[in-house]
Amino acid sequence: MRVIVVDQDRVTLALISNTLTAAGFEVTACDDAAEALELIRQGISHLVIADWELSGKINAPTLCQTIRREEMWGYVYIILLTLRNDTQDRVNGLTAGADDFLAKPFDPDELVARVRGGERVLSLDTRNVAIFAMAKLAESRDPETGMHLERVQSYSRLLAQELFSRDQYRSQITADFIRWVYLTSPLHDIGKVAIPDYVLLKPGRLNDREFALMKTHTTLGANTIDIALKKFPNVAFLQIAREITATHHERIDGTGYPTQMREAEIPLSGRIVAVADVYDALTSKRLYKDAFSHEVAKSMIRAATGTQFDPDVVDAFLRNEAAFLTIRERFTERPPILT
Repeated sequence: MRVIVVDQDRVTLALISNTLTAAGFEVTACDDAAEALELIRQGISHLVIADWELSGKINAPTLCQTIRREEMWGYVYIILLTLRNDTQDRVNGLTAGADDFLAKPFDPDELVARVRGGERVLSLDTRNVAIFAMAKLAESRDPETGMHLERVQSYSRLLAQELFSRDQYRSQITADFIRWVYLTSPLHDIGKVAIPDYVLLKPGRLNDREFALMKTHTTLGANTIDIALKKFPNVAFLQIAREITATHHERIDGTGYPTQMREAEIPLSGRIVAVADVYDALTSKRLYKDAFSHEVAKSMIRAATGTQFDPDVVDAFLRNEAAFLTIRERFTERPPILT
């Protein structure tokens, strides 16, 4: 495991590097956050130790926020090294996207233990790959969806991070919740694997019977995840996956499906993915429609606030329009250039 360490204090940088090297890690040391960010973008490491007191254009919170906004070839585990030890500072760090904290001056054994903890988290990437591959298998039946899953999971994480910054959601949203929403949101339509082609791929509007059949994808997907939950009932990411799969078509006014939940009865994870999923559906070309512009999609989502969508989630969307557009551009498939 390679670790990127970024700290302006060369003495601290050397101490951390020597400690981790002695413990068997490979270390890339940087005294500049911009350099560290470029190395992370290149994918040379997914475990970063950064000093809180970085200065310049990229400070520690900005580094965390940038990593979380961008796709870094897998999850990046961030440990902040800090003299700051009060609750608000830790909340600010978690809000920015940090995973763990280590107080300065650090104990070498504790440093190694915390890096080992990050290593264990990152080892779960094989599970993440399996989940995403399963979601992609279901999506592959519909050639029109493009990079729908990648966009929805990035939109969903962005919305969860924005809500986490608000006091009323601090008891509901944790760093793990954000991670699980990002990880499992691609499973939201996994039940469509059981929908017949004549319905799933119909180029026009579905009739009542066909639409009733299409709506069963929510319960079919939830039932599939229930099988795994029976064997592993305490696995948090499966619980979040089940919530998202079952409830992302419920509506705040109680007229959604499959069970007509309303308002807070709908799990927060489902309310988040509902906005992410609809925004992507509106701004993407489908067999039955052309893509709408961002402005048209935004107008339609705002019009459905309080009926279809949770007003707080819509507000989180409106506060992050620029980031949504960046994600949409990054994950847009373009036709190959013929030579």
